[in-house]
Amino acid sequence: MPRIKAVVLGSGGLVAQRLLQRLAQHPWFETHAVAGSPGRVGQPLNDLVWRLPEPRPILPDLKVIALDDAATIERCRAEGVGVVFSALPTEVARRVEPMWARAGMPVLSNAAAYRRVEGVPLVVPEVNPTDLKGLTETNSPLACATNCTLLPLLLPLAALDEAFGLLSWTMRSEQALSGGGYGLIDEVDRTGECPTDIPGEAEKTEAEFRHLLNWEGEATLSCRRVRRTDGHHVFVEASFERELELSNVTHALSAWSERVTPRHLPSAPDNAIMLVDAVDPIRHVNANGSHVTTEGDPSVDLNLGMAVVVGNMEVDRHRVRFEALSHNTLRGAAGGVVYLAELAVDMGLLRPTRAQG
Repeated sequence: MPRIKAVVLGSGGLVAQRLLQRLAQHPWFETHAVAGSPGRVGQPLNDLVWRLPEPRPILPDLKVIALDDAATIERCRAEGVGVVFSALPTEVARRVEPMWARAGMPVLSNAAAYRRVEGVPLVVPEVNPTDLKGLTETNSPLACATNCTLLPLLLPLAALDEAFGLLSWTMRSEQALSGGGYGLIDEVDRTGECPTDIPGEAEKTEAEFRHLLNWEGEATLSCRRVRRTDGHHVFVEASFERELELSNVTHALSAWSERVTPRHLPSAPDNAIMLVDAVDPIRHVNANGSHVTTEGDPSVDLNLGMAVVVGNMEVDRHRVRFEALSHNTLRGAAGGVVYLAELAVDMGLLRPTRAQG
């Protein structure tokens, strides 16, 4: 299959650079254009400062184009662009993403602007993959990945809800600086102080959890930022309808992961849930579902950091306590939308498009 031409909305930000990294050697997609803010329009892509810890991959010889110019958008459509990946801030995304979608180019968004909006699929591949069919049911194709904090909470509780009937849960999160982008990382480096509050984070996480599982129980959340570069770490206690034992809890997690992980997709982890005795937020952040590494190149190893690591399990009759960890920019953010695009290809919703004329 020819690679599908892709546009990245965003150029110099952390998530945009993760997208460029993940697309550099992707077998199904190629970066055809990169759209950025007015101050970056016209700049060669390879002249932008590369700030990810891994080496800059070989990027295409492109200049940054405008985000919201109608003629530019139409030109990309005519050149056969088949998918648009958005790494835009929420307010910019709310205005710009529909412009690309109305031109007929499917937009897969990391932004919060259209999450839980009626008619816009909000999808996690292991949890509700068939909802992605809604991507092609309107003239403005748009779908969203979830909030990064949700993933280490959602996957294990989706598995346990299916097996035992989830009644209630509490979650406390410790979230990495990269969740706030380069601006937050630079601020902490400059001041030496880490702001712990994340306004609106708990509310978004709870709302998306309820939406995806169609769940109406009782939940209590608190979210705070910690001085760590990558990885969202959650501490969860949940209660269930049926009585639990440690052995059947771990079996339920493993069996669910075995059944739902779409291993044939390039970015899919070996196992969506990777069970460990104790979660280490530094050592486990790049887990791929079967092993962990402190090295690796996300532009080559597409399943690097794509697993949710679960451990520190304690079971007491109808209650279970555990910790979980996921990489917020590899499994979340950039990895989340590329993973969605792979699912869309697999479902026949995305395909290469011929240039016109």
